[in-house]
Amino acid sequence: MCRIIAFAVIPRYTRTELAAIWSDYAHFDAMREVEVAACEELEGPSEEDLEAIREATFTVQAIEERERVTDHDTAAFVDVLAASAGPAGRWIHLGLTSSDVLDPGLALQLRRVAEVVLPDARRLVEALAAKAREQAHTLCVGRTHGIHAEPTTFGIKLAGFAFEADRNAGRLERAFAQAAVGAISGAVGTYSATSPDFEERVLARLGLEREPVSTQVVARDRQAELLQAIALAGAGLERFATELRHLARTEVGEVSEPFSASQKGSSAMPHKRNPIKSEQIAGLARVLRANAQAALENIALWHERDISHSSVERVILPDSTILLDHVQRRALALVEGMVVNAERMRANLELTHGALFSQRVLLALVRTGMMRDDAYRIVQRLAAQAIDEGRPLRALLAEDPATAGAGLDLEEIFDYAYFVRYADEIVARLDAIAPAPAIAMPDR
Repeated sequence: MCRIIAFAVIPRYTRTELAAIWSDYAHFDAMREVEVAACEELEGPSEEDLEAIREATFTVQAIEERERVTDHDTAAFVDVLAASAGPAGRWIHLGLTSSDVLDPGLALQLRRVAEVVLPDARRLVEALAAKAREQAHTLCVGRTHGIHAEPTTFGIKLAGFAFEADRNAGRLERAFAQAAVGAISGAVGTYSATSPDFEERVLARLGLEREPVSTQVVARDRQAELLQAIALAGAGLERFATELRHLARTEVGEVSEPFSASQKGSSAMPHKRNPIKSEQIAGLARVLRANAQAALENIALWHERDISHSSVERVILPDSTILLDHVQRRALALVEGMVVNAERMRANLELTHGALFSQRVLLALVRTGMMRDDAYRIVQRLAAQAIDEGRPLRALLAEDPATAGAGLDLEEIFDYAYFVRYADEIVARLDAIAPAPAIAMPDR
């Protein structure tokens, strides 16, 4: 049975595919791939030797037992693998140092992680874009500082999240790509026991790029860049989750998370439907940010190499990639399953009794020739009266001596359509990142 290298990861958040990639067995098997590729590029091994090396096996248990003797996990791995190959085992790890195997092996694992994680990053973009198009004309209030501002549409809100998700997907793709780098440059990066040509050939076999100057290890700014991209993606998902959490509040009630017939929102209060998925995303985003900080701390190593980064990476790389995968899938389920209450959105627009039309009134008064500050104070007074007394601002404008004779076209001013007249144009910008599906034409 393969245990997970990163003990901080818990099964609750771990997809089976990622658990396998980050298992101890997969860690050593990636190292085995590097050792085999290196042997295949050596001068000396016969075809019979190479066949024995390719067929060499190991068990995690055997490596752990050997490590009790060597107190060095890579040395223990090499001993076990070499013994399995018989006499041909003498070629394994020839001229290599631990980092020559560990860093390319890690790059192989990260590449496999990317194959699992990145497709969902793109699916999230597509899901947000599709929902934005669906809700393009769903009128709702826009809020600044948590206070009602002016009308917008829920589709415009979601379009912004879709573009952020697209930026995060692009960052993740670039960050994983630049981390697919290895080095087989020897004890202090000078190729004293091999050669640059040997390194290039081995890495080509593995499909990895070469670190231009590696000292003994691949520079850790690469892993830090990946963890920064993951933290940014987590922050974007947290922003989306925070919006949904607010909109799901009882007092707001505009959007709710999907809630199954058998689900329980509270162990004590049967009426509860808590936004637990959004809250989980917000919480785990904090872990991703903390791990990104640890990755930054890993950059500064002593001279050509130390191993202060190694123990940290055993935790933060599996943790962050697994948690990113989890929160992405959580967010995808939220987008696809969210319940939008358009009637409540429309009702909430009326909570200020028309005060959110204040800018429209202000501009109309200025156009009549009134000084802007005078107009502002009049509208501010009447808007406050509308909210405090629960009277429509439109009626107050018609009654107040300062505005009643101003010749205002109240029908035009108090028209919600004015605020969202560009909604289609804004939402159509999504075509640049997630083209709308073609509409099938009926047969003639």
